[in-house]
Amino acid sequence: MPHVRIALSQFRPTKGEYAENVARIGAVVTQAAQLDPKPDLVVFPETATSGYFVEGGVKELAVTAGTLARDLAAAYGGPTIDVVVGFYERFQNHIHNSALYVTLSKQKPEVRHVHRKVFLPTYGVFDEERFVDRGQEGVRSFETSWGGKAAILICEDAWHSLAATVAALEGAQLLIVPSASPARGLGEPEDEACEGETLPASVVRWERIVRGIAEEHGVFVALANLVGFEGGKGFPGASALVDPTGLVIARGPLFEEALLTADIDLDSLTTARSDSPLLADLQSALPVLTKSLSGDKHNEKVRFDPASNGAAPAHAVTRSSTPLHAVKLTGRDPLAIDPELTRRWLVSFLKDEVVRRRGFKKGLVGLSGGVDSALTAFLAAEALGRENVIGVRMPYRTSSPESLAHAELVIAKLGIPSVTVDISDAVDGYLKQVGDVDPHRLGNVMARERMIVLFDLSAKHKALPLGTSNKSERLLGYFTWHGDDAPPVNPLGDLFKTQVWALARHVGVPDEIVAKPATADLIKGQTDEGDLGVSYLHADRILYHLIRGEEPVGFSKEEVEIVRKRLDSTHWKRRLPTVAVVSQTAIGEFYLRPVDY
Repeated sequence: MPHVRIALSQFRPTKGEYAENVARIGAVVTQAAQLDPKPDLVVFPETATSGYFVEGGVKELAVTAGTLARDLAAAYGGPTIDVVVGFYERFQNHIHNSALYVTLSKQKPEVRHVHRKVFLPTYGVFDEERFVDRGQEGVRSFETSWGGKAAILICEDAWHSLAATVAALEGAQLLIVPSASPARGLGEPEDEACEGETLPASVVRWERIVRGIAEEHGVFVALANLVGFEGGKGFPGASALVDPTGLVIARGPLFEEALLTADIDLDSLTTARSDSPLLADLQSALPVLTKSLSGDKHNEKVRFDPASNGAAPAHAVTRSSTPLHAVKLTGRDPLAIDPELTRRWLVSFLKDEVVRRRGFKKGLVGLSGGVDSALTAFLAAEALGRENVIGVRMPYRTSSPESLAHAELVIAKLGIPSVTVDISDAVDGYLKQVGDVDPHRLGNVMARERMIVLFDLSAKHKALPLGTSNKSERLLGYFTWHGDDAPPVNPLGDLFKTQVWALARHVGVPDEIVAKPATADLIKGQTDEGDLGVSYLHADRILYHLIRGEEPVGFSKEEVEIVRKRLDSTHWKRRLPTVAVVSQTAIGEFYLRPVDY
């Protein structure tokens, strides 16, 4: 069967709900089987039966391959079709991150292969090796029901070129790559295969990887990505099917569930491998390349023949020096973002985290009159619907009239319902009892009183409080602990202040709000940059380098030290309380569950 139709499912699992997810997977396979022509293979992403970031929950969610095959067969009753599903697997008293390849039909399901992930990432947002075991069977090709040979690489397996090489040398014509790789990077310079669309940087890198695999080995590659958000980490979709020349022949949408179909012609492998016989070269050269791996000649010096051709020249010929051409590299601003991609990303985040994950229909935004809260309100109105976003103004008796006016400007422009709660009596009543008030304590009491208001209104209106603190404030410690950082969902927390300004202009926040000096408006005449002693334009770039372990250049020593001191002295504000660990089930140390499971 030279022509094979493949369907890639960009699937959004319900976190921790195995039975529900298997039922939905069965429904998607049923939907695919009704297409004309019917796909021969439907591929689901990594951990589609449970969600990816379940941490210690893998023990509860892992099932045997036989169990999953049985349950998929029960959820599907259509014609014969091959299906790949990523899942957490129980196998011989071990737990693995695995992918099942099964042929479903009206008869008993036929398990054709189970691949157990070999490369388990333990960096950045990943900690897989703590929760699952490494697959010990390596990479193998196997026969399919549609007459070709396939192999499976799960996510990071594909980032190691040797794994794809082994699969291709084993005869695989199609490499299936189920993935659950969160998106990172707010816009990458467009890759030639991206057809003018700006994608998250990690998606562009992924496409480079799978295109390289396909072209080097003369194979088709099917990359199926999760979509949705887990604990703020967003799976982007953008699944792709790549032909053996490295051309992306189909790509799924960003941040949306989708069923992507495309045809592949297995006969085209012959042409691709003939035009670029890299796999044949690799096969014949492999014994030579692997000689040194035995270690027998590890310390042996290279051999070569002595000089024997002619005589040494009597005099060196003086030549004019070679002209040098210096190429000036154009530096890209590391904090530049693609605002439209960022808008789509954060709107999808709010839809997932507020509605799907937490079951709220409404959101609450404390509107201060500043750009951060205005931007959160704009994003929330798009994500939840303007009728489902409540703007809350919470003035104190010394608050700037401009702050109230600008908050009202946002409310009017968006057409959202609003509530105004004057916190003066509550704050003054408390401070009158304890006395000795100073501006710093007053500001902290005001910030915490506002959180009391938001969380009480949350209970009243069944609306989730939405955060408005940006990354610059969080890194500099420029917020009140358990005050303005308290809301459980925050779309801006990984955007520097300068990025907030760029996105706010893009979504239409009124310019008088974006352009005015940033202020917490807790003390009359106060500004953020006056308090910090450095502008956000400089602070953001200094922070960018410091948190990457780099020494900032191009800034005054005083500015760098101001930022460094604030960053180093405020780690405690970015963590939950420190708890004495006295048991073997300490929360967050041994008992590990992500926030959304």
